[in-house]
Amino acid sequence: MVMEKGKATMFERLDNYRPSKTILVWACGMTAVATMVAGFGWGGWMTGSSAVRAATAASEAANLQLASAVCVERFNAAPDSAKRLIEFNALPDRYKKRQFIEAGGWATMPGQTSADGGVAEGCSTALSA
Repeated sequence: MVMEKGKATMFERLDNYRPSKTILVWACGMTAVATMVAGFGWGGWMTGSSAVRAATAASEAANLQLASAVCVERFNAAPDSAKRLIEFNALPDRYKKRQFIEAGGWATMPGQTSADGGVAEGCSTALSA
């Protein structure tokens, strides 16, 4: 279908288009690069080492959260917990509260010989709430 003035329509030009191999290779390469940029930039893709770091950080945070919950339960299960909670809330700053938790032994997890500072901090935050 040729128009009367001798110009081919857009569809005819597309039908007759035959790209060279060079153009096809460049188009494939640029498509791959664009896909990677979109995937890593906005799609949430990550490399293996980034995934390992993210998983490690998440597991450490979950462990501290669980250990803090155990600490709070041990604090509340103590026979004089009401009196200790009043003493705890009377302390002026976070550092002294953390020391109080560590000295009471509630932040020492089973199988450990010393208190974990992160557990004591999480326990202190939970008890302060």
